[in-house]
Amino acid sequence: MMWNVWWVWIVAGFSLGVLEILAPGYIFLGFAIGALLTGGLLGLGVLGGSLPLLLVVFALLSLASWFVLRRVVGVAPGQEKIWHKDIND
Repeated sequence: MMWNVWWVWIVAGFSLGVLEILAPGYIFLGFAIGALLTGGLLGLGVLGGSLPLLLVVFALLSLASWFVLRRVVGVAPGQEKIWHKDIND
């Protein structure tokens, strides 16, 4: 039962972080933060249990971190994204 081991979640989080570096766009970063937080909670003994419970916690933490990242890194409300340079130029 590898999903009950805290370091497996930490390794998965770092792996997703590396994947984010290879394919930037804040796609995998939310999942990486969710996996790291899940591993941290599992390591502290706050979580424990079955795979479905851990996956729900991972999904909720990933979604929450995605919303936080969108707020911190995303475009400000009312601001439009304007492209000054086109890759085809």
